Amino acid sequence: MNNYSIPGLENTTFLITGAHGFIGAWVAKRLLSSNARVVLFDQCADPRRLRLIMSDEEIARAQVAIADITDPEALTPIIEKHSVTHIIHLAGLQVPTCRVNPRQGAMVNIVGTINVFEAASKSKESIKRIVYASSAAVFGMTTDDHPLSEGEATHPATHYGAFKRCNEDNARVYYLDHGIDSIGLRPLTIYGVGRDFGLTSDPTKAMKATVVGRPYHIRFGGRTDFQYIADTADIFIRASTSDLRGAHVFNLHGETVHVVDIITEIERAWPHSEITYAEEPLAIPPAMDDSAIRAALGDIPATPLETGVRATIEHFAELHREGRLDTSDLDQ
Repeated sequence: MNNYSIPGLENTTFLITGAHGFIGAWVAKRLLSSNARVVLFDQCADPRRLRLIMSDEEIARAQVAIADITDPEALTPIIEKHSVTHIIHLAGLQVPTCRVNPRQGAMVNIVGTINVFEAASKSKESIKRIVYASSAAVFGMTTDDHPLSEGEATHPATHYGAFKRCNEDNARVYYLDHGIDSIGLRPLTIYGVGRDFGLTSDPTKAMKATVVGRPYHIRFGGRTDFQYIADTADIFIRASTSDLRGAHVFNLHGETVHVVDIITEIERAWPHSEITYAEEPLAIPPAMDDSAIRAALGDIPATPLETGVRATIEHFAELHREGRLDTSDLDQ
């Protein structure tokens, strides 16, 4: 299992936007286990994803701020009240919502990110840096099969990808104009307990379906860059506590595997699964080159596929035995 340690967080206060989401919940878990002070910022008051991976006692150690990221006045009072030192910005709407409602997607993903940087510029004496979620969707689909580096051209094929690319550009301008240090991270297919929305959630849903004895059809095929959520969360924290100056953007990379390989590991961990998959690959390149982030941050965690899949399935099985496994996402 992931044993990556995060030392020296006792005197830090992290504001996590989108804290009740999938990545946000895991970032909160890792920070709280490292004795950091944590402020959970989310428009949604439902902590259900937190409760999948933490006890109520652990969750109660965090401060909670229910507010709207699109409200330009929401963040500054929270930063001042809690003496926030680091911001991990994860609030955002995913591909399906941005496709159906581009205006709402832009308000949350672009204007919301602007609001984060504006708030940081007002408190830049205390805020060390912003780490925010970009996405491999900035690349769009290419015919090249080599691992893509940060220097290669981006041609987003979705509003979501375009919004994320816009955020990267705005982060650079905020450094040029206001000296706000930031790091944008570009994940692709993240898996783990709590992943329940979006096309790339399908492998995680297949693991959940297997545990409850249901068949599941993964809606894409081909190869994808697959990363375990505990690694993703730890890398966000590692980036946030780095001493990098400037506005950086880094690819994240787990393992580049075919959907068949994922299914094989699920069947190995939980025999007699019934998982099928579509032939159409994702409209995102399947492999990310993460040499830049490794050069900048040093050693970062990388859980093997077999270990991460087994850990996820065992956690789902435990929740199922306890009667706490929500399967409503399997019908979406």
